[in-house]
Amino acid sequence: MAHHTIKSGYRQLVERLNRFPQGATSSELLYQILKMLFSEKEAKLVSLLPLRVFNAERVGRIWKLDPGRTQKILDELSGRAILMDFERNGRQVYCLPPPMAGFFEFALMRVRGDLDQKVLSELYYQYINVEEDFIKDLFLGTETKLGRVFVHEPVLSSDKALYVFDYERAGEVIKTASHIGISTCYCRHKMAHVGRGCSAPKEVCMTFNATAASLVKHGFARRVEVSECLGLLASACESNLVQFGDNVREGVNFICNCCGCCCEAMIVARKFGTLHPIHTTNFIPRIQAAACNGCRKCIDVCPVEAMSLVSANDPKHPKKKKARLIEEICLGCGVCARVCPVDCIDLKRRPQRVITPLNTTHRVVLMAIERGTLQHFIIDNQVLDSHRALAAVLGVILKLSPIKQALASRQMKSRYLEALIRRWDL
Repeated sequence: MAHHTIKSGYRQLVERLNRFPQGATSSELLYQILKMLFSEKEAKLVSLLPLRVFNAERVGRIWKLDPGRTQKILDELSGRAILMDFERNGRQVYCLPPPMAGFFEFALMRVRGDLDQKVLSELYYQYINVEEDFIKDLFLGTETKLGRVFVHEPVLSSDKALYVFDYERAGEVIKTASHIGISTCYCRHKMAHVGRGCSAPKEVCMTFNATAASLVKHGFARRVEVSECLGLLASACESNLVQFGDNVREGVNFICNCCGCCCEAMIVARKFGTLHPIHTTNFIPRIQAAACNGCRKCIDVCPVEAMSLVSANDPKHPKKKKARLIEEICLGCGVCARVCPVDCIDLKRRPQRVITPLNTTHRVVLMAIERGTLQHFIIDNQVLDSHRALAAVLGVILKLSPIKQALASRQMKSRYLEALIRRWDL
């Protein structure tokens, strides 16, 4: 294949990306994308970076470069949103985000002149939306999912709202974030470049906490206060956009306001809905069939085509239609209930609660176990902050023996991994 002739730096970078659970399926298109985002020399250097947070001193030893040169390269990569940089315990640290959600999107989250965004968008479209191997592996490759849907809170009755935890509320994520950034929606920006854009608002991509701080610092996001972000959330809801965000309870990094036509998560949910590519909310619509007038509004706004019209079976009105829900693919977002003109749709609780990982480390470790790649986090001990952390990860493995039984038990995963992660702060 052609990509085997590409210089070794890019091959090494692909290998490095795929040591992380959110990797990138190798193909000729991927190599073309990476060549737009990295020089060959940068690709080789980035391929040597640890899997988790690191500082310049550690990287200098890995790269065998002097501190000044190391710092300059790290800052240059951060300035292009290839790396994230932030402070931890008073020290500047860095991390390499995965391609998605990560540096693929960041490249299109503002208008920039240092690369051809139209060409990059066309490559993304072919790689993600046409080839599909990457997107299927990303969303379908593990039981633990990258993202989850937030319920549209205003449509919940007061008694149902009592069952919504704070981490399930997009508004609460906004209110408790240390930093908030607003950027151009990568999905709609990409689709506009390939002639498939829609009229939904673009300046509504939300990032939070350390991710937002880094993107704001380098001009990839606009810093906003809580009140403005809540206003943008309300505007997105009025546009019938779905809130899709980081599948964690603590330290949510992003919330996308998704349309059904452009956004990757909604497209994959529509195409592969029965395989459950993203975590739903803990609610599902309930239709009062007798009150439904068959107006189609719920069908028109559903981003994953979970609503359809069927015969009302009314002998006095043989042409009468009513809405029907396909529960197996419903996200539980509540957009259908918001637009129903006769209020015949409300939300009920799902019989089984959806489990959300504690934080990013918890989610990544679960995904790594499910992919059989947890050994990368142990072998690559540059990633670990201390021997205590290494011992904690090894303890996870021992306590989850045999691995297949652990994978079958969500309770076990939650009990052991969450406790260890809270204790050792991996």
